[in-house]
Amino acid sequence: MGKKAKKESETPSKETFDAVPVVSKTPATLVLLLSSPEEDILIKACEAIYIFAEKGDENKVCLLGLGALEPLCHLITHNNKLVRRNAFMALGIMASNGDIKTALNKLDVIPVIIDKLFHEDDTVIHEFATLCLASLSVDYTCKVQIFDNKGLPPLIQLLSSPDPDVKKNSLETIINLVQDFSDLHAEALQVVTNCLCDTESLQLLHRGGGLTRLMDFLLTPYRPEIQSTAIKCITRVAQGSENRKLLHEQNVEQILVELLSVADVSVKTSACQAVAAMSFHLPSNDRFRDLGGIPAVVKGLSSESSVLKEAAAQALSNLTHSNQLSAFAVYEAGGHELLVQQLWGSCSSTVAHAAATLANMARHEVIRCSILSQGAIQGLVELLKSTHTQVLVNTVLCLAVLVCDTEARAQLQSAGGLQPLVSLLRSYHKEVLHSACLAVNVCASDKTTVVEMCKLGALEILQEINQSVNLRSSFSELAMGSLLNSNLSVKYSLTGHLASTDIISDGFYDTGKAHAGQRILTLEELSMQPVNQRHPIIAVKTTVEKMKEDEKQKAETQPLTQKPWKMMDDVSLHVLIKEAKRSVLPLNEREQYAALARLVSEAMGGAVEKEKLHEFTWLLHLSQLKFQLQSNVIPIGLIRRGIYCHRALLFKCLADCLGISCTLVRGEYNRAWNEVLLFNGTPSSNGFSSQPCRYIVDLMHQPGSLLAVSTVAAEQYQTI
Repeated sequence: MGKKAKKESETPSKETFDAVPVVSKTPATLVLLLSSPEEDILIKACEAIYIFAEKGDENKVCLLGLGALEPLCHLITHNNKLVRRNAFMALGIMASNGDIKTALNKLDVIPVIIDKLFHEDDTVIHEFATLCLASLSVDYTCKVQIFDNKGLPPLIQLLSSPDPDVKKNSLETIINLVQDFSDLHAEALQVVTNCLCDTESLQLLHRGGGLTRLMDFLLTPYRPEIQSTAIKCITRVAQGSENRKLLHEQNVEQILVELLSVADVSVKTSACQAVAAMSFHLPSNDRFRDLGGIPAVVKGLSSESSVLKEAAAQALSNLTHSNQLSAFAVYEAGGHELLVQQLWGSCSSTVAHAAATLANMARHEVIRCSILSQGAIQGLVELLKSTHTQVLVNTVLCLAVLVCDTEARAQLQSAGGLQPLVSLLRSYHKEVLHSACLAVNVCASDKTTVVEMCKLGALEILQEINQSVNLRSSFSELAMGSLLNSNLSVKYSLTGHLASTDIISDGFYDTGKAHAGQRILTLEELSMQPVNQRHPIIAVKTTVEKMKEDEKQKAETQPLTQKPWKMMDDVSLHVLIKEAKRSVLPLNEREQYAALARLVSEAMGGAVEKEKLHEFTWLLHLSQLKFQLQSNVIPIGLIRRGIYCHRALLFKCLADCLGISCTLVRGEYNRAWNEVLLFNGTPSSNGFSSQPCRYIVDLMHQPGSLLAVSTVAAEQYQTI
């Protein structure tokens, strides 16, 4: 009574009853009582038979000889629930005997048992009904009956039962259904495919010999649909990491590689899907490569079957993920050429897998160049217009890997890829947005590309993103930082700070402080505007272009065409740089800063006392320069009366040309200053005796003085 008592405690019911004494000690009498019209007698008789049969096979055979089976088969349909429950318990425990199995088969009890699986909600009945089916299902005739009476659906449903015995009995029954060579295989294998989701079920199948049997199905030449279904079962099993280890131990890779070469498309497709699932297990991934499976998968990309192409592309994507040896194997098999061709395909999943595989492979320089030579950039640019999320994510990630050199970025720009790429920064899908930010980060390595992306509004979009709690991420901050670091003019306008590592070069310009979200025009755009009343744009050009006479004459004879815009030469700045190199570089570090400060001050009007600063007519001077040049853009070398912001910019420009380290910081009300880092004390054999200190270089009042940061003098220099 232990089993029943346990079940009743788990499934309380108003119909439960207290333990009762056995109504008779004679088995024959118990069998006679199974025909009683009184329900209490039936309940007690069935219970007593269960207890008697549980003691061994001799008792079960005795009950069979006394004719207990037929009345028990009738009682499992009784109106009283406890009668049905106890009858099922007796029948289930007896069914394990071979003679009783034969007798039950003749009584045609299977349809009744299956019917009760559909309609009963009692866990005890489920347990012993499935126990009975598990015993009967080893017989071929019984298997046919189970299928014919639609026994699979309730068995599948009971696999999710919370009771472990119900689940075990149901799975054993299903496993038994695939033990014979017949037309039942395809349907039974589909059931196994659906139920082997967890490691526990797989281990149970393995212990019962079912996994070995499943491997036999893979290689035995049945009908293709049976092989295909068996492979799908392997794919389903391989979804779990522990399951993949078990399959690897069964050498499933060898079998799958052989199946990749069969003629049937459905079998090859299923094999590719299984390879894709097993590839997440690194030893399996390596074994596929060592067995020569990768070329066979690559061939699937040439198939006329779109389903096989998709499966092959997925397998290659998984095989090459974080596995450069497999990536090379795909390359050596010519896979990169076929993968690029898939970018123009109509199946979104195939396209997404192809782009992911190309991204995995392109991390090798040789492979990357070969992919680019196949016209991959053009295909990927077209995909940037896709509405399929995974296609977009994989496409952008692939571009991020491919455009890591100037030539590839030029291809991207000429193919019209920057505009749709920048547009993806407005995506509300996190994966798409993060991928787009990564691609922008890579593209930001090239200044011309940065300028173009800024024209398209990339900076404004990223500023908006980084101000949003929901959208901001390390990816968007990385992209923003990269754009700014490659466009120092914009960085200085937006952040008001250039680090010592931010080196000013030709084309730098200062538009003044910009507001968040404000688009900063390019220097060319600013130079085309009519002269206005705002502060001038201060531009830097350190080199001077000398036009040869013959080139000048040639240009004069050519028809008039629109020439590309160029900055005007800044001869004065060029002269200052030469003077700085001559007079400043030979000095020691501290003296260099002082000498350069005096040079800047002299170039921009000399020292000005604080009390007489209002008399320093720098505004008038700049207005005159704008009028003379008829431009809002003024080369910094032309400024002869400059205030803090102009002097600090010139100091940073000259220091960068000389290789001297300093920052540039913008303050309020036209203030700006340079900070430098110097050691105090004298050098010793172990280095300097003190920590470095930050100083502000005085360029305005006492040129060459170094003001320690955070002192009163430094604070006065930074503010009015």
